[in-house]
Amino acid sequence: MITKEKIDELVKKYETPEFIWADPVSLPHRFHDKKDIEIAGFISSLIAYGSRKVFIKKLDELFNMAQNEPYNFITNFEPEIIGNFNYRFGKTEDFAEIFSIMKELYNKDGGLEELFKYGYKSGNMFKTVTDYFYSRAGAKAGQGFYFMIPNPEKGGAMKRMCMFLRWMVRKPPVDFGIWDFMPASELLIPLDVHVARISREMGLLTRTANDYKAVQELTEKLRQLDADDPVKYDFAMFGYGVSNK
Repeated sequence: MITKEKIDELVKKYETPEFIWADPVSLPHRFHDKKDIEIAGFISSLIAYGSRKVFIKKLDELFNMAQNEPYNFITNFEPEIIGNFNYRFGKTEDFAEIFSIMKELYNKDGGLEELFKYGYKSGNMFKTVTDYFYSRAGAKAGQGFYFMIPNPEKGGAMKRMCMFLRWMVRKPPVDFGIWDFMPASELLIPLDVHVARISREMGLLTRTANDYKAVQELTEKLRQLDADDPVKYDFAMFGYGVSNK
């Protein structure tokens, strides 16, 4: 198993501003207003799967459509704004449903921070968020909608939701630290195939399935390394993978 000293060195090396521009977190880093950042972060997390180069290009296209004003884009959203925008599983209708629900969320219900905070206080944050979107989804919401807004009750890793929370809660330079209703100690590791493989190579994960139980196991192991900020080791996983290709 990799030593704490070695993995802490990797964190220091890779949790830097230079890391940002090759990562989907670069998209919300374009913005300075809190609501612009959280909306850009949430939208970026929705399609942060597949080829990094491809989905960053698609997000760049989408934010250009939004005239680089995410809050204004969402609060005044109309489906025709996005034309036939799509990405892999997400069809145009799926994006239109999500953005329309976000419009209601910001215009009537306080926005993403209020929704996640309410879920956190209720003790089931991811389900609260999912329920909000699912209860408002129309008939046009297809496979892509339910892929981008995953159901935690299916036992998946909830990787993109965990990643979005990391961005919002952890402090800079890479993350934003603009939400303070929960401590970084309670964040969960964003587990994708890459992080799962690297964590097993490091001796940090024994579970073979890349599911929510694996997220819990790995996060608990990382809490033994840093109880206050276990998810900082996301950068070490990335760095270890780069260093050991």
